[in-house]
Amino acid sequence: MSGDGNSLERAEELLARLESTRAELERLAGGDDPDVAIDVLTELAQIAREVEVELTRVRQKADEVG
Repeated sequence: MSGDGNSLERAEELLARLESTRAELERLAGGDDPDVAIDVLTELAQIAREVEVELTRVRQKADEVG
């Protein structure tokens, strides 16, 4: 059960990062600095990769149990 809790905590952290980064991108949408927007999009892509890793981990644990 502790592994499930850790996965849930990690997912919640990733969600918070995703929301924060999305809000930053929205704030930058009207700006004149495309390099900053690219950096934020790169961060969003990294978060997406981390979410995929967590989902894979949770699925593997579920398969082991079920």
